Amino acid sequence: MDPQAGHERPTENPVAPLRLDAWVSELAQSRKAAKAPGAGVPLAPLTLPDPVFPRQPQFLGPVDDEPVAQQRRWTASLLHRKVRSWLYPYVKSRVLPGDCHPILAYLFTDWKCNVDCHYCPSWDNHVPGMTDDVARRSIDWLASTTCRVIGVMGGEPLVRARFVHRVVDYASQRGFWCYLGTNARLLTREVADRLADAGIAVFNVALDVVDPKPGLPKALSTIRPTLEYLLKKQYRYGYMVFFNICICRNNHEDVRQLTEYAHQCAIATDYHICESPMYSQPHFNHLHDNGTFITPDDWPRVDDLVDWIIEKQRAGYSMVNSIRRLQDMKDFMRGKVDEWNCRAGQNVVIIRTDGTLAPCFPLYAAGRDWGSIGNPQFDRGELERMKVTCQRHCFSTLQHNVGFCYNDARIVRWIARQVARGFRANAGAFG
Repeated sequence: MDPQAGHERPTENPVAPLRLDAWVSELAQSRKAAKAPGAGVPLAPLTLPDPVFPRQPQFLGPVDDEPVAQQRRWTASLLHRKVRSWLYPYVKSRVLPGDCHPILAYLFTDWKCNVDCHYCPSWDNHVPGMTDDVARRSIDWLASTTCRVIGVMGGEPLVRARFVHRVVDYASQRGFWCYLGTNARLLTREVADRLADAGIAVFNVALDVVDPKPGLPKALSTIRPTLEYLLKKQYRYGYMVFFNICICRNNHEDVRQLTEYAHQCAIATDYHICESPMYSQPHFNHLHDNGTFITPDDWPRVDDLVDWIIEKQRAGYSMVNSIRRLQDMKDFMRGKVDEWNCRAGQNVVIIRTDGTLAPCFPLYAAGRDWGSIGNPQFDRGELERMKVTCQRHCFSTLQHNVGFCYNDARIVRWIARQVARGFRANAGAFG
């Protein structure tokens, strides 16, 4: 198949143009299925240790009388953890031979979710969760590579909060910088304290609306009391919190309100543009007639919203997206995005619940064999052919930021800015 063949746009969909990609669809339907670790050669099962709790008893206790926004103090140990987890692995990945040197791995502990966001195919409640054995082997393998950052992801990881506690504790004890992607609906004060005590570095909280809307259940109103507890506790434990906000067809005013709320709480925001799936997935029931997908009629309104977000960043609001990347959202909607040096399968890897690998989020459900923990099988030529088209349909902030770093002049300038600021900023933009 010609990788330049483009993408299909089904005419039967009256609501939103889709971005189903022919080349990616071929990979997703490949008969060369991925094999889980240990297939054919049984391995003695490993377990995760029970976490010691509390490791930091001095940080337990109420925070009800404390303000949500406080002055953050970056200790020498916290700064060293950033350098050890990000800078050292990055430098190693630049100088070691070979193509696959991950600096970040997404560990999908569950592919189940407790909510149904209509734009999201990234869950399937029929898929078994990760076992202790796969989690421990994954962390041990990553410790033997350049990787020192683990994102615990789903689905919704907190459908098994005790398991996530064990994962974060074990990974942190092995020197990993861990962050959690969560909708926070299952987050309690006890769970927040346990994860913070285990050494978690970031809570990435996904919010799309202030109050629930059709197809958009991730609402501030449903988590606010626990969220504000989480925000207050970050100043004791040293972790960070930021909001992950998806710009959809039907939540523009909510995006504005969430942006203002985050600014009042002195935390960063990360914006995504609503993306339909790149290939058909049987478990996803909202491919057509979806009220969250952006249509050409919505482009002027989205343009206005993006311009408003850019104005807020220029006014000093903390954001993960650079101004250039925010401006790119307008082109992305119109199918006019340039290649951006995606590093999926090279410096970022996905570990599925069964221990098999994938290069990126959109290809989690693909059947292609990219190897398993301890045995990556990414083919650089195949990845490059795939990215010719899929980069035009993907707006991953993380992948873009990693790609941005693999340019020496850019990273030197960025580090110089951080040094000038004393490494005291919250999550901030590259570029």
